[in-house]
Amino acid sequence: MANPKRVLILGGTGDATELAARAAEIPGVEVITSLAGRTRQPVVSCKSTRIGGFGGVAGLIHYLREQQIDGLIDATHPFAAQISFNAAAAATEVGIPHLMLIRPAWKRTEGDDWIEVESNAAAAAKLPELAQRIFLTIGRQELAAFAHLGDLWFLMRMIDPPLLNAAVPPGKLLLERGPFSLDDERSLLQQYKIGAIVSKNSGGAATYAKIIAARELRIPVVMVQRPQTPNGKQVDNVENSLVWITNGL
Repeated sequence: MANPKRVLILGGTGDATELAARAAEIPGVEVITSLAGRTRQPVVSCKSTRIGGFGGVAGLIHYLREQQIDGLIDATHPFAAQISFNAAAAATEVGIPHLMLIRPAWKRTEGDDWIEVESNAAAAAKLPELAQRIFLTIGRQELAAFAHLGDLWFLMRMIDPPLLNAAVPPGKLLLERGPFSLDDERSLLQQYKIGAIVSKNSGGAATYAKIIAARELRIPVVMVQRPQTPNGKQVDNVENSLVWITNGL
């Protein structure tokens, strides 16, 4: 009997969780999921799961060879640019197939009041002219970019609290994990009298309700655009990823 094909999935998104669970059911395929370890209680859907970084491109190359990985799927967050470029470089060096699962970005629709910016620093620069009370939904890693805005008040939602001694803007922390309903998002914005939202264009359904609520309440959204992705094969859903596993290895 032939040895199973070993697929490494770089996870951290809901799509990655679903993909790992479904790919593990494909005959002749062995799935390993890797999580960066940025959240304290990650969602794990795969029996073979490693947590923590690889140590750059060289470390990932070593792991791919040591574990005899046959295919690499990058299903990380759309803003995890560094690991995506590391994955592309490592797969090329080892000579194995490489796929990027990148969920579609949100698109502006009628009624949206978006201010599109290229970085968190650019988002921070826009806020004083927009509102005094800001809903900040960018994760705990990026709070420092807004910490100097001492005259504004921030409602900051994230899964885990900031690290001790991290630079944090004034306001209130909400420790919650999506998905979030439209009714809850609408109530949240009204309860805290939010005047503007800062969001990454992460795509997906889990946190899109805040965008709908902002549209209904006519609240401007400072939308941080996605970083560039490396060249290579891309799909935008789990189904096409499963087809690639079945036919591409």
